[in-house]
Amino acid sequence: MDDSHLGADAALAADLVREAALLAARIRQEGLDVERKTSGSDIVTQADTAAERLIVQQLIAERPDDAIVGEEGASKPGTSGRTWVIDPVDGTYNFARGSDWWCTAIALHDEDDVLLGAVHHAASLRTWVGGPDLPSTCDGTPLAPLPDTPREARCAATYLHPPFYGSEVGEAFARALGQVGTLRMFGSGTMDTMAIAWGQWDVLFQHSVADWDRLPGAAIIRGVGGESVVVPAAGVHWTVSGAPAAVADVRAALLG
Repeated sequence: MDDSHLGADAALAADLVREAALLAARIRQEGLDVERKTSGSDIVTQADTAAERLIVQQLIAERPDDAIVGEEGASKPGTSGRTWVIDPVDGTYNFARGSDWWCTAIALHDEDDVLLGAVHHAASLRTWVGGPDLPSTCDGTPLAPLPDTPREARCAATYLHPPFYGSEVGEAFARALGQVGTLRMFGSGTMDTMAIAWGQWDVLFQHSVADWDRLPGAAIIRGVGGESVVVPAAGVHWTVSGAPAAVADVRAALLG
């Protein structure tokens, strides 16, 4: 893709996630209506749907030939071979409970690979943008290379639903934990990858991650020299993102 076109797409994506996140934050201040989706922790609010609708409307106007897929049901075919993937509120459970560890995220991919990701964290007003051919930035400032942290000092950002503990999936999870020194579970995978991108943590691993949860962070991690892979292990697919050495070690451990 032409660099000028990629830059224009990145600027559009940054604007979209900022506007949508600020809309969601404003709706939360006014009061949320919470609906359950598949479980007590898998929920949706009117802020999710309003933020997704805002992004979709602007994409239809600005990129009419591109396809669109949103977590909350948005679906539009396209003719360009490119698809925008939207997560209007990543970390909805946190969002609904008053935590600030949530964000709005978007990614653009073609038939071969992800092209870019954009993420806005409303609580800090930070915006990250990046991709494999687009060096990652935070508020326009280039991100530093990811640290090569020794195994015993690595911090993993992760999550495993309680029913999986004690299962084959839980055993793979435990093997991966052997490649890090400590772990954090905060409840927003995309925000976790942003913490990795700015050097706070080292690696994320989680299974059965949807494209809207995976691609924005994967793009930005790759844009700062990291890696993001999908690993089939224990009957599920794991997303592993972060510093290259940590990703390689976690991947090997998951595979057993």
